Amino acid sequence: MVALAHSDLADAELAEAQLADAEFAYLVRRSDRARRVRVTVDRGGNVEVVLPRRLPQCAAQEAVVELRPWIERRLAEVGRQRAAVLARGDTVPYLGASLAVVGEAGRTRVTRRRDTLVVPEGLKRQAALERWYRRMAREEIRTRLDRACAEAQLSYMRLTIRDQRTRWGSCSRAGAMSFNWRLLLAPEAVLDYVIWHEVCHLEVMDHSPRFWALVARRCPEHREHAAWLKRNAATLVI
Repeated sequence: MVALAHSDLADAELAEAQLADAEFAYLVRRSDRARRVRVTVDRGGNVEVVLPRRLPQCAAQEAVVELRPWIERRLAEVGRQRAAVLARGDTVPYLGASLAVVGEAGRTRVTRRRDTLVVPEGLKRQAALERWYRRMAREEIRTRLDRACAEAQLSYMRLTIRDQRTRWGSCSRAGAMSFNWRLLLAPEAVLDYVIWHEVCHLEVMDHSPRFWALVARRCPEHREHAAWLKRNAATLVI
């Protein structure tokens, strides 16, 4: 069953009738800023069609019909990624290592004991784990960022740890650095690549050939690490 949001009933009924065998639902969102129809599948497997105001509702259905093979491949990929997360069981990744997660009644904070994380039990577990990862991200990333900047003889203004939906790092023209704490769920080399990517932006702000030549010099395996990040982005969750 295909689910539609917004617009009139006639368009919604037409889309459902023509896509009755679809195994996914999609949401239509109108946008004043959109210049064309855009279809996305996020890390959670949610399919969204962004529709310019001027276009009729049936344009969303046409886009889904046209892109259905790609949508289904993307949903299958998300399904594989979810399976990989579930296969961890009671463990979480940390820079390429696997840490066992053990609940303890009455605890409010996460403590690491060698290869084990002792965490609160129940509903507080998820939030406590995220707080711990954020704290560790600040320590891990600052150390690596300072080292990379010293090697490149560059400096940054400040460091912020965020939880961006689609970005792993950023560098402003003023030298403000921002990194996603979820990078700690990736292998160590992937984190180092993202750090070098942003450090290179301190010297070259665009993604010109000059920038990529600089990245290649400082992180020769950057293509491999970038491909890993793109392929496994949806697994970087706790």
